[in-house]
Amino acid sequence: MIEGPTLRRSTLRMTPPQLKELRLLRIAVIHPDDGDGRQLTQQLQRIGCQVQAFWPPVQTLPEGIDVAFIAVQPDSTHLRPEWTQGDEAPTIIAIVTYENPTIIEAVLEIGAKAVLPSPVRSFGLLSALVLARQAHKENRALARQLRKVEAKLLGARRIAEAKTILMKTHDVSEAQAYDMIRDQAMSRRTTTEEISVAIVNANALLSLAPLKR
Repeated sequence: MIEGPTLRRSTLRMTPPQLKELRLLRIAVIHPDDGDGRQLTQQLQRIGCQVQAFWPPVQTLPEGIDVAFIAVQPDSTHLRPEWTQGDEAPTIIAIVTYENPTIIEAVLEIGAKAVLPSPVRSFGLLSALVLARQAHKENRALARQLRKVEAKLLGARRIAEAKTILMKTHDVSEAQAYDMIRDQAMSRRTTTEEISVAIVNANALLSLAPLKR
């Protein structure tokens, strides 16, 4: 049987990286200065997080905020701070007092990755914080991967268009057309995608009908 101290040391060695980063988190608590707001702030400070409190909801957050806890209340559901959207948005955790369609819609629109019920309790806060951060990171990684795939597909489409133009205008094969694009890219020290865009744009410009006088 494992003794208590040994068990505690083993648990510490197995601490996941998601927990280790908590003390580095900069957190905004956007909540009225009431019992819930103070309880939440105190619990986060006990965890070791750097906490700043705001109310009413602000349209701009200080730079470097990693996580924002937001009170979603009936009189504030119409507020949609711009910083909740976009690639640089922090991890958002909603704090709700009521459950109704309006509140749920507001929670979804601000992009919350977790929800804490009011009154706020210490139990469940750590789990919500860790899981929300993990979901946020995974979503951002997927978004970056999707943008790369979209850019690659767009580049492939531009190359295909450019090859078609060269095949028609120079009466060459598809392989020869690609060699022409590649050679131009190498000589100009750029990418085949950029050369293809230039070819497509030039062809579109030359294809314009002459202006009537």
